[in-house]
This record gives sequence, C-alpha cells and structure tokens, in this order.
Amino acid sequence: MVPEQTSLQRGLEQIELAAQSGASLTRQLLAYSRQQVLEPKILDLNTVATGIESLVRRVAGENIEYEVILAPDLGRVRADPGQIEQIIMNLAINARDAMADGGKLIVETSNVEIDEAYAKQHPPVPIGEYVMLSVSDTGVGMPPEIRERIFEPFFTTKEKGKGTGLGLATVYGIVKQSRGFVWVYSEPGLGTAFKVYLPKTEGALQTSARMPELRATKGSETILLVEDHPMLRELGQIFLERNGYTVLPAESPAEALNLIQRYSGTIHLLITDVVLPGMNGRKLSEQVETVRRGIKVLFVSGYSEDIITHQGELQRGTNFLPKPYTRETLSRKVREVLDSGGIVQPNQ
Repeated sequence: MVPEQTSLQRGLEQIELAAQSGASLTRQLLAYSRQQVLEPKILDLNTVATGIESLVRRVAGENIEYEVILAPDLGRVRADPGQIEQIIMNLAINARDAMADGGKLIVETSNVEIDEAYAKQHPPVPIGEYVMLSVSDTGVGMPPEIRERIFEPFFTTKEKGKGTGLGLATVYGIVKQSRGFVWVYSEPGLGTAFKVYLPKTEGALQTSARMPELRATKGSETILLVEDHPMLRELGQIFLERNGYTVLPAESPAEALNLIQRYSGTIHLLITDVVLPGMNGRKLSEQVETVRRGIKVLFVSGYSEDIITHQGELQRGTNFLPKPYTRETLSRKVREVLDSGGIVQPNQ
C-alpha cells in the first residue's frame, strides 16, 4: 500500500496539473511542419519545470537520478505552457533512452544575455536577453553526423517501433514558434545537453486555473486501453487509474486480442486509437465485440472526427474523443460512455 502523502502520491497529483494544458505528442508533426494554434502566456519557466517534475521522474525511472536546478531570479517568457511541458517531456524521454544503464538527468534554468561574439558563432541568433531552459544527461552522447540531423522530422536512431523521429523535430518547431532557438551539445560517451533560449519579456504572470475536482467522473470498471505510443499509453493508464478504474494496457491490436482471451473478468470499456499498426481501431473493436459481447467502445485520434468519418474509419455518431486530451476530458468522456445505453452484459 502507498501512504496517502508519500512523494508518489504527491507526484500523481502533479500529473493532473502537468496535463492540464492538453500537451500531447499527437501534435508533433503539426508543431514542426506548420503554424499551429498556440495559447501563449507570460510564464515563469521555474513554475512549469516544477509542475512537471513528478511526471518526468516517473518517466525517467528509478535507475536515473533526476535533478532540477532553478535560477531564483529567473526572467519571464511568453510561450504556451503546454508546449513548454512538451519540450521538457520530449527531451527527458530522449535522455532516458540514452541512459539504458542509468545515469543523471538535469533540468536547469538561467538568465542569459547573448552578446555579439556569441551571435556571430551561432547565426542567426539575435543579440538580447533570454531565459534558458537546459535538459542534459550523462548518456551515450552523439557523433557529429547524428547531431547534425537530430531536428529533422522522422529521423531516428532508435530501432523500428521504438520511436517516430518526431520528438526533437517537435521541440525545434515549438521553440521557433515561440521566437526562440535551441542548441545541442554532445560528444560520444560524454552525454548530451539541449539548451532552449526564449526571449525575456516583461509583464505580469498569467496563470491557468486549477483543474476542477473529478469526483463525478470516477468509477470502478475495467478498461482495455489500446495505444501504440508508449508515452500516451502510460499517461492514459495513470489518468484512469487515479479515477479508480482498472486498466489493461495494450500497445497493439494483437496484444489487445490476446489479452481479452486471457483475462477472465468483465471488461466494460475498450478505448482504442483509430490508427494502429496492423489493424485500425474500428476493425479491432469489431473483433473484440464478437468475443466480449456488450463491451462499450471509445475511439480516440489526433485527427478530427470529421476527417475520421469522412475517410470511412468510423461511422458518424460513434463515441469519439480527439487528442490531445487532459485527464478531465478523458475522465468525463469515459464516464459518459459507460453510463450511456443499457447495462453491460457479462463478457463471454
């Protein structure tokens, strides 16, 4: 049993706040390839880094030491807080993957003034005052030929199925949209440091309201969650379990079908991404429903509902939740689907 006030308990509470902005890896390609709608606010990056700290610790794992070093007099920046969280998460995930045998992950903030000499060595960086967010690790590092390509979309050094090659492209796109720049320092065997520079700004801090209580959306049902993206699957599981549900995670349709054959209890709800490897979500749901009669289904996707229905992937009126979603939106939709219609029959 986990005591109510342990660091893990407090960390799970922080996950709710970290997810409030709706930051999601499903917006990766949009962030790199074209302008997307941002909600910039005047921020203290220390607050953002602290708010997401517990989630980063969970993602990093127990064999990685995590340290946060925050400048006490940090300047303010104008940026979308959810996108800044996404930057930290993407860089932390890359750092974790570079330290398979453990190591140290450091998130640091500081005030920086770019002078003429630095600007000449790092074109086209403008001279001025910046706030720096650094994410560094003691991992394997990168040779120059890899370092020069890391911000290219779809470029990845990870084995097939372990990465999309969009994480660092996303970081680059978000930083550019925020009028900043990012540099990477890395040598084989000496680790990697990503340094994000955002222009310093003036003005009063703008904060977001805390998420409302979710007591009305809690439950005790069992949910089969099918999501091929590891980070989104983990977050979805955390959100749902915090609301009392039992969650059976699966990374593929094949794993989901195998799981429902082995699981002897009732599964009340299938949550599945529409686009999955090997079989789309609609076909998966049809196969699941033949084995588990009465199961309810909720589809999620980074594509809009109109596009999904237009392409014939789903019928109009199907239970659908667009990505990115927060714990609140996911919880309310799950409760809505579970409470709709008749009574879920025992699975057969």
